[in-house]
Order: sequence, then C-alpha cells, then structure tokens
Amino acid sequence: MRYIKDHENLEGKIVLLRLDLNVPLKNRVITDETRINKILPVINLLIKKKSKILIVSHVGRPKGKINNDLSLKPICENLEAKTSQKIKLIKDDIYKINKDDLFKNSKDKIIFLENIRFYKEEENNDANFSKNLAELADIFVNDAFSCSHRAHASVSKITEFLPSFAGLQLENEISALKKVTTEIKKPVTCIVGGSKISTKIGLIRNLIPKFDNIIIVGAMANNILNHKGNPIGKSIKEDNCETAINEIFKIAKKYSCSINYPEDVVVGKNMDDRAVIKENCEVANDDLILDIGPKTIKKIKDIIERSKTILWNGPAGYFENPNFAKGCYEITKKIIEKNEKNQIYSIAGGGDTIAVLNQMNALGNFNFVSTAGGAFLEYLEGKDLPGIKALN
Repeated sequence: MRYIKDHENLEGKIVLLRLDLNVPLKNRVITDETRINKILPVINLLIKKKSKILIVSHVGRPKGKINNDLSLKPICENLEAKTSQKIKLIKDDIYKINKDDLFKNSKDKIIFLENIRFYKEEENNDANFSKNLAELADIFVNDAFSCSHRAHASVSKITEFLPSFAGLQLENEISALKKVTTEIKKPVTCIVGGSKISTKIGLIRNLIPKFDNIIIVGAMANNILNHKGNPIGKSIKEDNCETAINEIFKIAKKYSCSINYPEDVVVGKNMDDRAVIKENCEVANDDLILDIGPKTIKKIKDIIERSKTILWNGPAGYFENPNFAKGCYEITKKIIEKNEKNQIYSIAGGGDTIAVLNQMNALGNFNFVSTAGGAFLEYLEGKDLPGIKALN
C-alpha cells in the first residue's frame, strides 16, 4: 500500500479525496462533528503540499436519487470554518463536469462534489462511472476507512483508473487495529455490547483465539443470561441464537479465553424509569434490563486493571438515560485511569461507543477512537475489505 504522506510532488495536482463525512444531520444541522474533525489532518497535509483537493463523500442513503435534505452543503460550511478556506460545492452532473473547469480560479483549493450516493452507479460499483470520476483528477486518495468494506465506485473500482494512495486517517485506523489483532500486548480484553449477538458473532469468533477475555454487555448479554437460565423480564432478546451462544463458549474453552457476562443488573419498568439494582435471579416479568450492576462493574474494572490492550465496541447499557449510564461511565473512567499511566493500549469503535465518550468528553483519552462501524467490525472479523484490497 502506498501512503499519500510519502508522495513528494503533489503541487498543482488534483487529488480526488474520498472521505466519509456521513455525519448525523437534524434539519440540515450537524449534531456530531467527530468524523469531520478526524479528516482535518489529511486536508491540511494536501493544502501544505499545494495540491488541489476534490472531495467525494456521501451522507445518508438517498438510494441513487437527489435528496436536498442529504446535501453536503452543511458539511462544506462546517469545513470552511474549520480550515479557513473557501469551499465550493458543485452540484453539476458528474458526467458533464470537465476537469479543466474545476480549479479555474486560482483561489480555489477545495471543491466538493455533491453527495456521491445521489448516483445509483456509486453503490453498483459501476466501472464507467468510476472512469468518469477518475477523469476529473490526477491522483486518488482513500481516507474513508469506514466506507472501505463497501465495493463502491468511489472506494474500490476507481483505483483501476488512477494512481491510488491511502490517507492519514485510513493509515491510523489500520495501524491501531493491527495492534489488537497481530501486534498484541497481552493480556488483551474485548468489551462487546449492542443489541444483537448475531451481528457480533463473527467478531467474537475471530477474536477468541487471540484474546484473553471477552466481556459481553448491553442488550446482547440478555441472550447469555437467558441461555444460562436467568429471567430477563421484558428485556430485548434476539431469537434463534442458542447455536451461536453454544459455539462461543465451545471455542472459548478450546482457546482458554474467559467469557464474561453480567453477574448483576440494573432494571427499570421502562426506558425513562429510575434505576433498581437486582441480582440476576431477581428480575421480574415486567422488568427491563438497562445496565450492568455494581458487582459486574467491579469485575470488569478488575479485568481492565490486568489488561495491556483493550478493545471496546458497544455500550454496557441504555446510556441515553443517566440512570442507566453508570456501567459505561465506570468502564470509561477505568480505561482512562490506565491510559494516563501508560499501562494500556485502548481502542474504542462504533457510533454508540463514540456517543458515550462524547458525553464524557473522553475521545482524546483513548489511544484510538474509530468512527467506522461495519468496516471496523469486518476488519476485526478477518474479512477482506474491498477498499483496502484495491489499494494493495
């Protein structure tokens, strides 16, 4: 893989920069700027190297149709303020844009193409569309790791038509994930949460042979508790996952990996209720399990204390209600404590996990925070990512 930071002569070159600026929008207002902040280093590098930056990204799922609510305009305005650069948004049809018309004004340094998913050819990985896109630039840079599990035109197919390089964020992402997969400092622990165990089974299966501890929390832990004969009331539970759970424990036994799940829980009658701590066996029929209990928190903190590497994907409870956020907060505080002493390498990933860290203003207290969702999980599952494969 070639890296754009090592390219010596970018002056005057048009760099087609694929970013993931799929930020949450509410009434066209950005509600979380994390993904925008993460791409500032590559923008600044390309400005410093005096290249002309042509940005390609997407927002939402317009399914190949123009949707003004999913325009990149709010992102352009946000990036203008962050970079102190005037940014032009081109809404013209990509098939009708001429490369020579793009940077006619010498003051133009950054140009955005409108939401690339307004074209159905993008998600179809259309070769002709990729070729047209490639004709607008001299060099392609993928700095969208979080899109790299998609075989899309502006992610993988385009590399057949332009000299292609990895961006700074993509390089950082792969480097961090290698540290929990191939360059491991043991003991290594994975905290995995979320609502569905089926979406994480591949991750757990792949990590068990490499990890010392897997800690299962959040709604997916309800399946384990129920499997072990504990009542879970009206809590979220996934159907038809008995085989997957049996497989987890069977593989873990083979590789001497410790599988941990809640020893006590925090419940409410609804999502807005107050918190009540209960032993696993005490959960009533009308209870919702919404967080881990104090005994479980202590056990997890003890495991973190003994760990040298930690990977966290998925919250421990319904953190949106502060009454059920203690599990997440205590896990975060313990990891930060170890990080400050330089005793652990910590990676967090996934939208909900980032939301937890944002609530605690703790994004900067982890060694690496991944904004990728599907790509993050698929890489850890050992899958080939089309966008990465295309760069190699």
